[in-house]
Amino acid sequence: MKKILITGGAGFIGSHVIRLFVNKYPDIQIFNLDKLTYAGNLLNLSDIESKPNYTFIKGDIVDAPFIDALFAKHQFDGVIHLAAESHVDRSISGPMEFIFTNIIGTANLLNAFKATWKDFTGKLFYHVSTDEVYGSLGDEGLFTETTPYDPKSPYSASKASSDHIVRAYCHTYGLPVVISNCSNNYGPNQFPEKLLPLMINNIRHNKALPIYGKGENVRDWLYVIDHARAIDLVFWKGKMGETYNIGGNNEWTNIDLVHKLCEIMDRKLGREPATSAKLITYVTDRAGHDLRYAIDASKIKNELGWEPSLKFDEGFDITVDWYLSNKEWLDNVTSGDYQKYYDEQYL
Repeated sequence: MKKILITGGAGFIGSHVIRLFVNKYPDIQIFNLDKLTYAGNLLNLSDIESKPNYTFIKGDIVDAPFIDALFAKHQFDGVIHLAAESHVDRSISGPMEFIFTNIIGTANLLNAFKATWKDFTGKLFYHVSTDEVYGSLGDEGLFTETTPYDPKSPYSASKASSDHIVRAYCHTYGLPVVISNCSNNYGPNQFPEKLLPLMINNIRHNKALPIYGKGENVRDWLYVIDHARAIDLVFWKGKMGETYNIGGNNEWTNIDLVHKLCEIMDRKLGREPATSAKLITYVTDRAGHDLRYAIDASKIKNELGWEPSLKFDEGFDITVDWYLSNKEWLDNVTSGDYQKYYDEQYL
């Protein structure tokens, strides 16, 4: 491959994938297409922006003529599609943006990819999705690649729709595609509307730590750099038309995770034990809040040899240290519209 387009590359997961590919494959041109919404930040990529094999393009995947022209100009050999609206709360208050970006945007990329090549040999469209498409688990069991879809929020429904569209283009038009569905990511550069960076930032400023319901919802946590490694493997070695679930084998209830975070933050900030835990505030549960997600990642381990490189305690500690060492980054992204949204949402 000579040219790879990575959509959403200025976002949380996308920036880590961009960095990995730019540094690992100097002979391949990596193009980063991002709309630069509130969650996209080119500061995430300041360390590689001058690399000769990296190009940033600002644009919206919902703009079909723009996408068609972009593919016609660059003739991308591969696509890693990460661009998406991804915050469940925002999908509940404003679902249409999720429908346009996650469904129409994906279809626009597929159409452009299909129109670019008559021969798909050596080409690939890789669609990155979420475990939320599977719905909610009970106290036991794991999501597998064959678990029936049962999305419950506008966000997860939009991602489920995009997954189905990608598969339909594979079966109908013969497009070479792979799909992966991942669990909750954590790590550096995550926009602080998500649980861990939100809590870290609020503890810094002695603000309330909002916990939905009783905090009993369970999520499987995956270190973002391990996810980027998995994407790299699936892109090069995944079987065409297949789906791979990527998980961290780290199930935590929200309340247990926040208590652990409070202990770590008190220690690192030199506060008395249990100081931060006093900030925990229980708020009205999210509408349609899924109880538990957990992924069976045995397929990607057995077929491609991937498994998490870090134990959760290691990744968690690295993550907290990064946010505490990058307070300017946090302060920058939590200013303006984000703060207004946070205040409306929780206060």
